[in-house]
Amino acid sequence: MPNQYIVPQFIDVEDKILGPISVRQFIIFLVSAGLIAASYQILFKLANQTAAFIFTAVGIFVGTILFAFVRINGRPFHQFLLNLLQTFKNPRMRLWNNMVMERLQYRLEPPPPPPPPTKQPLTQTKLARLSLLVDTGGAFHEENDEVGFWGQDLHDVYANGKSSS
Repeated sequence: MPNQYIVPQFIDVEDKILGPISVRQFIIFLVSAGLIAASYQILFKLANQTAAFIFTAVGIFVGTILFAFVRINGRPFHQFLLNLLQTFKNPRMRLWNNMVMERLQYRLEPPPPPPPPTKQPLTQTKLARLSLLVDTGGAFHEENDEVGFWGQDLHDVYANGKSSS
């Protein structure tokens, strides 16, 4: 029989220390109690600002409740805030927006077919050059078509008829 391993379950459940309060929640409450005590010393005793102290203490208490008990998508609130800040800082997910900004206008009738390709008829000069090229066995080149092999003017030779060679 192969070795059997115990798979841990409920790994996201935190250990409870004081009734329903976990270690993380207890630490959050201790930090918030210290912040409220510091704001009491600064705002109430030193500055005589009772309204500012009450406003600050209520804000700290609401933040404590948020961080200690609120879960978003099964994760604690502080992890949600960290993920939110990381996403705003460096977004990696690209979403495809299938809403077309400008609508394409489709034509109802098909476009007219392109005209059929036509070849230009050979002109007399092109035909004469081609026949000259064939008759000379490829020795004729357009850039030096004035002078033939023996110094003859090729245009005169082929204009009067084929050479007697």
